Amino acid sequence: MKYIKYILVGFIFGIVLTKAEAVSWYRIYEMFQFQSFHMYGIIMTAIAVGVIGVQIIKKQQLKDIEGKPIEIQDKEKGSARYWIGGVLFGLGWAMVGACPGPIFIMLGAGFISVGLILIGAVLGTFLYGVLKDKLPH
Repeated sequence: MKYIKYILVGFIFGIVLTKAEAVSWYRIYEMFQFQSFHMYGIIMTAIAVGVIGVQIIKKQQLKDIEGKPIEIQDKEKGSARYWIGGVLFGLGWAMVGACPGPIFIMLGAGFISVGLILIGAVLGTFLYGVLKDKLPH
């Protein structure tokens, strides 16, 4: 019962992404072919909301759901690992037509073949966990 609010937010997020067609393979294909502004508009809106949200959290010194202060650490600037990670993420997204969040939405919508993508994502995450100490961070 304690986690029902998180489940509800997840359902609402899934509905919004589905209605916005952000989980549509066709829309993702259009984006990577530079044929449509649709997905870029969604991404830019998300970035703007995130930036504004972080600024509000910092200025108002908001607390999390448990009453603890929210601490947002500054990011490194110009790090190659962010570029490499972003390129790998983008290539994976382009190849399979889904990023991690929509994988679950597509499974819930009945696209069972996306289960293979989920298995690949879990294996990739596991592989990173095994190799992270040997990678140049």
